[in-house]
Amino acid sequence: MARPKKEKELKRSHCAMLRFNDTEYEIIMENATRAGLPLAEYLRMQVMKGKVIAKYEIVAYVPELKKLVAEFGKIGSNLNQIARHFNQGGIHSQEMRQAINKCIAEIYEMKYEVVKMAGNFHGDTETHSE
Repeated sequence: MARPKKEKELKRSHCAMLRFNDTEYEIIMENATRAGLPLAEYLRMQVMKGKVIAKYEIVAYVPELKKLVAEFGKIGSNLNQIARHFNQGGIHSQEMRQAINKCIAEIYEMKYEVVKMAGNFHGDTETHSE
């Protein structure tokens, strides 16, 4: 038995040709697979919605970043020790306060350097480390 014919307004008789580079094609195919749709149906839905949201997975493998993350962990530990000292009634002098302020300024400088090295990621982007 033959397949029943579609109604005239449901037939797709126009064709649009698109070309993609390898990276674009892989991204589109992966997104279509995640959506559980054939490529043509996925593309049709994206075009008809008028809005395409693409999520990229960025993998960062930079030894300097790993080292900086470890350093930030040590700094956090030191800050906890300082906070514990003051919370337990420890004496703080003007000299100690100046040293703490200097350290905080250095931390902000390091943060600026890390942002310069790693870039500033915004939105729904997930960053992973290998």
